[in-house]
Amino acid sequence: MRPENVETDNGHGRAIPPDYERDPGRFPVARSFLRHHALAPDVHGRVAERLIAEGLTPVLDVECGEGELARHLPVGAWVGVDSSPARLARAPEPKHLAKATVLPFPDASFGAVALLYVLYHLLPDLALAGAHRVLRPVGLVAVAAPSRDDSPELTDALPRTPLTLDSERAPELLGELFTEVEVERWEAPPLELPTRAAVRDYLIGKGVESHVAEGQAEAVAVPLSVTKRGALAFGRKA
Repeated sequence: MRPENVETDNGHGRAIPPDYERDPGRFPVARSFLRHHALAPDVHGRVAERLIAEGLTPVLDVECGEGELARHLPVGAWVGVDSSPARLARAPEPKHLAKATVLPFPDASFGAVALLYVLYHLLPDLALAGAHRVLRPVGLVAVAAPSRDDSPELTDALPRTPLTLDSERAPELLGELFTEVEVERWEAPPLELPTRAAVRDYLIGKGVESHVAEGQAEAVAVPLSVTKRGALAFGRKA
């Protein structure tokens, strides 16, 4: 089942269809998994710190999930949008059910827009255009994406078709709409996957069909250390 807002190809790669409505428990399991097994902090705290320092609130968190970014921002500084009712139900207020490409807000409404680990589910140029529209002048958009060389230890198990957005392509796309593009690349300490079940869940989170992930997990030795690569990018609206 493909949600109606998911675009599949823009000539640069595939989009990972989210399955949050079909399997609403997967997202909280994935977040819990990362909290327990990741050896480096996620980007949400870093993004919030930058936006608070520059006074760029309110922040629109697009495809906000359960509202992780809100936990790092002052009360009243966050607004969440998600296309999945199942995910949005777990997010704090204020929140809106909406598509990333059809944001229900007037022009120049927000000091910042966060698109963290979401653009590879979409046609990223359309989502970035929406972000640009609702940003105030000199506001920032924040984008986080994995590298195409992420998880090299599982290369044979992961899909080989490029995604619609990765950390290598993000600066180019941001530069089409935004100025002062900054890119902070990372190669984080390895993610420790202690069991084959953990490997399976990790692969599912990376877009591998569950039955394929099950078989791939059986073929690897555990515990498995997986190298995480990606980037956090910022762009400013002129």
